[in-house]
Amino acid sequence: MKIWNNIPSDKVIETTKQSLQENGFLVTVVENGQQAKEKIIQLLPKGAEVMDMTSVTLDTIGVSQIITQSGDYDAVKKKLAKMDRKTQSREMQKIGAAPQWAVGSVHAVTENGEVIIASNTGSQLPAYIYGASYVVWVIGAQKIVKNIDDGMKRIYEYCLPLEAERAKKAYGAAGSNISKIAIVNKEINPKRITIILVREKLGF
Repeated sequence: MKIWNNIPSDKVIETTKQSLQENGFLVTVVENGQQAKEKIIQLLPKGAEVMDMTSVTLDTIGVSQIITQSGDYDAVKKKLAKMDRKTQSREMQKIGAAPQWAVGSVHAVTENGEVIIASNTGSQLPAYIYGASYVVWVIGAQKIVKNIDDGMKRIYEYCLPLEAERAKKAYGAAGSNISKIAIVNKEINPKRITIILVREKLGF
């Protein structure tokens, strides 16, 4: 099995950055998670409506906590936590699907500038693909792969077992599934999606 968590060379990171930019993404390369967190804080306007997607990467660098607990943002997750899924499920879907800002991560990014996101429920996909006015993805450089085929292998061979284990601990679930996959080849809306590439391992 190929090792899917190695940090690539500076040349590969630069090639990936250029490809992403050519495909319509705004891209910043930072050295570590602390710098990534600082960049996100710079990007998010105070008082903005922000949905932080479930993400080991965001949890690791402390961004989820800042969004939901600092009081600086209109945190979507705090709204959702106060709602009743039995009686307000439709309203909750609408709120989660189209926040002003969506912040999260992805599972693979190719040297050709394509981004791959896998999901069990698909809950983060509407906002990423279309619903959110702005999207910020924090991506550890170990997620860079040669092409989409390698991206799929990374997701099934590496990400899924780790996510299954996380789901067991977090939710008491039996495991996880790759139920839905989104591939973002380009972003046609200028300045909509910002990618922060981090030169260290973050998330999986």
